[in-house]
Amino acid sequence: MKKKILIFSLSYFPRYVGGAEVAIKEKTDRMPDIEFHMITLRYDSTLPKVEQVGNVLVHRIGFARPDPTMADLRKFPLHYNKYWFQFAAAAKAFRLNRRYRYDALWVMMAHSCGVPGAIFKFFHPHTPFILELQEGDPPEYIERLMRPLRPLFSRAFTKADVAFVISTFLGTWAKRRGFAGEPILVPNAVDIKHFAQTFSEDEKLAARAKAGKKEGDTYLVTTSRLVRKNAIDDVIRALSLLPDAVHFIVYGIGPDEALLRELTRKSGVESRVHFMGQISHAEMPLALKACDIFIRPSRSEGMGNSFIEAMAAGLPIIATQEGGISDFLFDAKRNPDMWATGWAVDKNSPEQIADTVKHILAHPEQAKKVAATAQKMAIEKYDWDRVAGQMRAALDRLFEQTVQ
Repeated sequence: MKKKILIFSLSYFPRYVGGAEVAIKEKTDRMPDIEFHMITLRYDSTLPKVEQVGNVLVHRIGFARPDPTMADLRKFPLHYNKYWFQFAAAAKAFRLNRRYRYDALWVMMAHSCGVPGAIFKFFHPHTPFILELQEGDPPEYIERLMRPLRPLFSRAFTKADVAFVISTFLGTWAKRRGFAGEPILVPNAVDIKHFAQTFSEDEKLAARAKAGKKEGDTYLVTTSRLVRKNAIDDVIRALSLLPDAVHFIVYGIGPDEALLRELTRKSGVESRVHFMGQISHAEMPLALKACDIFIRPSRSEGMGNSFIEAMAAGLPIIATQEGGISDFLFDAKRNPDMWATGWAVDKNSPEQIADTVKHILAHPEQAKKVAATAQKMAIEKYDWDRVAGQMRAALDRLFEQTVQ
């Protein structure tokens, strides 16, 4: 009989998907002999309350309205979903467990999902509790946010049987919050074959034309949610310090888009910043290869799949070394004992960003060498088959211990 695992996640396919949700799908699709269920928020009333998505039976709950935008998620009543979820998800789990009898509980991220996980574990102490940390916000911010529910939030760490973390940074946080064991590092990954694929010169020319790129232009590119932590504003500020031929392509949507557009106007670079909106997974490799330098000077980051995608695509990378980025972004000056995989800047440093762009443009051969090293690392360490295999091995050990 198949093992059954119940997942708590704030969102899931097909809407409002980020790195954590992609990680769930990539891992569960590679474990067909396990039956996965999920409790998640609905948000969009056009989505069914129960739906099979890949290898996950999704149970959607919460306040919803037809086809809401990202901005709508911050408005009444959808804004209250995350608070309501922390108790409603536990109640839903009790009902589902009476029917399905789950063999384990998988909590995706401690904030919000940790509380219903802790409640479920309190009433079902013998059900293995798997905590996966994928948080991108600073731990201090999350802890302040969860202060009203601190006892339950703390139990998500202290009562977890296994803690998967996507970076050593988050592993340190798990230990500091009271996880008694040794966190298991299982980083996120990317579809290496998809992002490392080659395209004809005609295809790349067409992609450059679609993005408005002219002969002699340099295109910086980012793929990210438009939120403060991803520091899109710092790149916009850096543009005013760079030649007019340097442009910035922004793939992604988010609540800060209006603020960022206003910043381009105030900074006098409106014609050089191109907000391209959401881009599909299928389009992304060619869109990246049509550009020259990937940049995301994050103020905080649990890991950051977008960096690995760009590395697999062969682009030179500019980033901070905040949080989990330091696990894979090695700078020649800051990490002299490592092979360089990119260029590191301090957070909140538009001047450093501008200087680094100028350095890369002035040293094209070095840029090619560093990008090739980064691509090799991505291929060897961040493939989904490898990562899913790591998690499956850990699950097998957990189930064996439960039987004993």
